[in-house]
Amino acid sequence: MASGCRSPGGDDVHALVKDVMTAEVVAVGPGASYADMAAMLRKHRVSGFPVVDGDGIVVGVISESDLLVVQAAAGPRRKRAGPAELTAADLMTRPAVTIGPDEQVRRAARLMYSRKVRRLPVVDHRGRLAGILTRTDVLSVFTRPDEEIRREITQDVIAYGFFTDPDRLTVVVSNGIVTLAGKPGSVILGLNIAEQVRHVEGVVAVRDRFTYPGAPPAEPES
Repeated sequence: MASGCRSPGGDDVHALVKDVMTAEVVAVGPGASYADMAAMLRKHRVSGFPVVDGDGIVVGVISESDLLVVQAAAGPRRKRAGPAELTAADLMTRPAVTIGPDEQVRRAARLMYSRKVRRLPVVDHRGRLAGILTRTDVLSVFTRPDEEIRREITQDVIAYGFFTDPDRLTVVVSNGIVTLAGKPGSVILGLNIAEQVRHVEGVVAVRDRFTYPGAPPAEPES
């Protein structure tokens, strides 16, 4: 992407998206060709970019994965349009997952996690492109060590906040993502703990893997 324009405050976990986003964004129109998009990925060393219409409104997102899929499917027996015939409008993911500049970076992190995206176009109230936010931008805000987050959850939230023995539960924190496991004793207690953990400083997302009474154990993630 082009040279970034950043505002101060990137180390504040209460920072807003506009504080850490890159304001100068590489974007393409719906009619951009496959060759042009591939060249832009190489030139600007990005892994994707927004697609905007003539009014600057974000209508989709193109990633390098979208282009690679086309190449993988191309061949002498391929009946559909080849790479040379495809445009951004054909390949883009729509609607784009976007966020506003005045949203908290904490919300952006959760949105990226839940929607499994690597970047978020930042749009104004009219949907026009205002910047781009990447995972690197988001993670630069969450500098609190995982062990410190875990200690606050086990001591302040579970032990002191809910008067529950933390040894009954398992708390794992990795890159700000908290996984809760064990048997809290009741559904209400487990849900309340998980909700409170979401508000702990530095927490990006919470995986509730508690075993509730009458429910089968959670399946391990692949």
